[in-house]
Order: sequence, then C-alpha cells, then structure tokens
Amino acid sequence: MEEKYPQYATITEMFDQSTKKFRDKIAYRFKESGQIRSLSFEQVRKTVLKIAGGLKKLGIVKNDRVGIIAHNSPYWAMSDYGIIVAGGVTVTIYPTLTAKQVKWIVRHSESRYLFAGDREQMEKLLSILEDLPKVEKIIVLDNSKVEHEKVVSLDKLLKEGEGYLSSNPEIMERALEEIKKDDLLTLIYTSGTTGEPKGVMLTHENLTSNIYGSLKVLEVDETDVFLSFLPLSHSFERMAGHYLSFSIGAEVFYAESVEKVADNLLEAKPTVMTTVPRLFEKVYARVIENVSTFPKLKQKLFWLSINTGRKIVEKQAERKKAGIFTTIIYSLLKKIVLSKLHERVGGRLRFAVSGGAPMPREIGEFFNAAGITILEGYGLTETSPVVSVNPLQQNRIGTVGPPLPNVKVRIADDGEILVRGPNIMKGYFKNEEATRDVFTSDGWLCTGDIGILDEFGYIVITDRKKNIIVTSGGKNVAPQPMENVLVASKWIEQVLVVGDKRKFISALIVPAFENLEKWASEKGLSWKTREELVNLRETNELYERVIEESMEGFSQFEKVKKFRLMSREFTIEEGELTPSLKIRRQVVEKKYKDIIDEMYMEDNFLR
Repeated sequence: MEEKYPQYATITEMFDQSTKKFRDKIAYRFKESGQIRSLSFEQVRKTVLKIAGGLKKLGIVKNDRVGIIAHNSPYWAMSDYGIIVAGGVTVTIYPTLTAKQVKWIVRHSESRYLFAGDREQMEKLLSILEDLPKVEKIIVLDNSKVEHEKVVSLDKLLKEGEGYLSSNPEIMERALEEIKKDDLLTLIYTSGTTGEPKGVMLTHENLTSNIYGSLKVLEVDETDVFLSFLPLSHSFERMAGHYLSFSIGAEVFYAESVEKVADNLLEAKPTVMTTVPRLFEKVYARVIENVSTFPKLKQKLFWLSINTGRKIVEKQAERKKAGIFTTIIYSLLKKIVLSKLHERVGGRLRFAVSGGAPMPREIGEFFNAAGITILEGYGLTETSPVVSVNPLQQNRIGTVGPPLPNVKVRIADDGEILVRGPNIMKGYFKNEEATRDVFTSDGWLCTGDIGILDEFGYIVITDRKKNIIVTSGGKNVAPQPMENVLVASKWIEQVLVVGDKRKFISALIVPAFENLEKWASEKGLSWKTREELVNLRETNELYERVIEESMEGFSQFEKVKKFRLMSREFTIEEGELTPSLKIRRQVVEKKYKDIIDEMYMEDNFLR
C-alpha cells in the first residue's frame, strides 16, 4: 500500500514533487502594503528556479555556503529553495543579531553569497563587508536600491536567472540527479548560552527523515493552514512550518511580525501553528486578567468550563474516555462560554505544536482544557530538530510526548537524554573536538537535558544538565520547574533562579509591568520610573505573596528565599537572551553579580 506522504531522499526531491502535485493550490499567503497576496505552488516553483538560475549565473558551485538574514516571508522560503536547487548550503542568520555576531557567522561559514531581507539588513552587512573578503554578492529581497558593486536586487537576480534557464532548462532535473541524501543541506548556528555559536551541519536526509517521522504522529494534510511567525532561522520553524507544510501541500500564512501575530491570527484563521510557550503565556495572562473583570456568574461559568475540560483532558491522558454527561456539558460550555477565546486564535485552530522551551504545566492544562489543543514536543537543532511530540489523540500534558517512530531515545545513568536516528546531525562545522564531545563512544547524541521516560514511554524533561543547582548544603535543585511555575503568574514576565554553591535559592524577577503599573495606580502608589516602582515596599510585598503562592508545592530547600525585581526586561540586544528568547544564564548571572551577591550577604539574610 502506497504511503500518503512518502519519505523523500532529498529536500530537492520533495520540492519537485510537491510543486507538481499541488501545482494550482495556494502555497503562501502574506501581507504586502496592507493587502493579502498569495502565491501558488506553481508560481513558487517558477520563482525558485529563477533564483537558482540567478545563483548559477553568479557562479555558485555545489556546497557553496549562502547566508540568509531576513524576517519570515515567502522570499525567505523561496531563497532557501533556490539555494538548495542550485546545489548550495543555506546558512541561516537571525535578523536580530548584531553586526558583530553576523560577521562571526559569515566568516566562520565561509559564505560566498548573502540574501538580505531589507535595507536594514543590507546596511548591517555593508557595515562589515570589509571584513568579509569571501562574500561576492549581497542580494536584497525587498529590492532596496543602493549603488554598490557587490549588491544585487532580487529583480535583477530573477532576470539573470530567467536568462540562465532559457539555455539551461534542465536545472531541476540536474539538481535531482546530482544532490544526494548525504549532502549538506544547511548550517544552523546554535544560539548557545555560552561561548561562540557552533555551526550544526544538517544533511538532506536529516531533514527529510524528520519530516517523515513527524508526519507519522501529526495529523496534517493539504487542507491545513499554517501560521508562520517563529523565525525561519530557527530549526523548529524551518522543519515544521517550512519543509513539512510544503511537503503535504498545506498553505502557509506569513505573519507580519511577532507584534502583529494577534491580528494575523484573525486574518489567517490557521488550523495548525508552531509556537513557543511565551506566546501562550502572554495570552493566558491577558485572559485571566479579563476574566477577573467578569460578573461573578460569568466567572463561575468560565471556570466551570475549564474544570470540565480538565476532566476530559485527564481522561485522554490516561487513554480513557470521559463520561457522556461530562462530554455533553463540555460541548455546550465550549459553544456558550469559550467561543470567544477560540475566536482569538482564528476560530479554526485544530492544534498548536509548542517547542523551543518547556511549557509551564499550568498553561498547557489551561489551554487544553479550554479546547485549544497544545501538543508539546522536544528537540534540538542537532536533531533536525524533533525528537518527540505528543500525539493529538493521546496528549499527556507535562510530557513532551513519545519519541518519533524513527528516533530512538535512552536515558543515561546520570539521567541525561541520549538520542540516535537518521535525524542526527553530521557534526559541528570546522569543530571536530566539539563534535566528539557531544557523542557517546557508541554513537548516541548527548542532549544535555535531564529527563525520564514515563510508564507510557513519553519523555518528561526535568532540566538542562548544566543548569542543575547544587546548594552549599548538597541539595540538587532543578531551576526549570520553579521558573515555569513563577513565569505562569500574571505578575511575572521573566525569571532566573540562582543559587549554585549558595545556602539557599534566590531569583531575579522581571515584573509584567503592564499589570504591575495598573495595580500600583489602583493602589494610589507614587512613582516616576520603573526603578522606583520595583523598589517600593508595597511592590516587594506583592511579589513575596506571589512567590509564596506559586511555590506552594515545592520542598523547603527548593523555594525561593530571596528575590530582586529588575527594572527592565532581559533582551536579545543586551546579550541576555538567545535569538530563540532563552535567558543566557551565565551572561545574566555575570552582569548582575553584584545584585545576586547582595542577596546572599549574611546580615541581609538574617535581617
């Protein structure tokens, strides 16, 4: 029996087959000058072949590295496919990186060509061009005009490509013949929390096997609409929201920006989306705030709906069915009470897959109980990236699902999660030592994550191996579960738990300033700056109560004993967050060492 979605040998083959099979179907929708535009699979194919032809005309040869630094758009996607069809290797670069960080990646990857999303990215590249002698051309995707011998507009590249194709019409056939499954497809530089980033080498087979394994679990097809807002530079969005969606003929709507996601959800009306917990944490905080303003009866109905939904979700996790009465009541409550919440995410969302960071259990339980299904998954850039994901019909909240059918997982003696399979990277580019360090002697990839397999074979992540805090009293403390609980509070935007080799656990907390400022105004408190606000006695008393309530279920040695409220958020620009919005622990701990040390002064603790 022929499989619905076969495993392709290469991304090139997948692209070729999808653009033939879904020729007249819409591949991409996006907004341009305020208007929604669309491109069919056939239009995408034609543009990609022109980009590939243009690159061939410029002189690209097989395995040449080509960087893309741009925000999400169909042009990002088509540039990637164009590079691949031309035999090149795509080097993804986050558009939020500084010129210095970009320079390091471009030099290390030895990129010959660069795609810049707009004038801002082009000017960033031009500012470091003198230090990039191997770069031959910069192609500007929004056709920004600039007089420079190394800058080419996308229009000019397409025109050159058209000329190349007229005398080389067999470009796709040649690509299908010459590109093999073991060939390098992409270099993705990890945004590690310490040291210089490492270039993860992923092959065509790495990605196609991950698409294949994911499709064995996720119930998606050509009728689905994906909303793409996570950076395409990130391996999660690249595989799931770019390659996988294209392979099944689904439509992708490109969000205008992270800030516009709320509006784009209403326009795109997605059925599927890939996301990170932070999006739903923000939605949760807003919903809870709104519910608190409802009349008492309406509040009771809302929480009755959520609690009824919880019973159904719990039964599902146990692989059982809820009673008929509970199911009928929940169905009615969904229509009467929860419909507005569903409308906020477009009204058609079947499920969202969350990755990149752990989902706080409270958030996962809330949305799944509300009928907005969030399937938590797990992976690393080095694993292309998906290792596991929760199945739609057997979603176990608090886990990241069972391993994909073509991926093997085992737990080492020290609790570290080890992985092997066809999705495992080739290694780190020009870094054999780091490659050796990350593999066991028998070929398993060391993830650096600590976890267990539950009774159903689902993975439960407890923390990063290197993040485990050992107090001076010898107690092992995993900060991640504590941080997850704290950040679920409507009062907390970001948190970093510290305490390694210290007597007790403490935390740096960034307040959710919108909620805090509103509360302070209602209390009639006086402040001019956020620094003054976070230093008010009343503010700190509020956060003492929030922390105490949030950490009720933790052991005494795990609880946060001291904290400091920060007057601004941790940001990418300040080097405190990775491009995927994870806090760089060592950077933050070093930058705020004085504040942390002050919390541990003996007289301060005894006071």
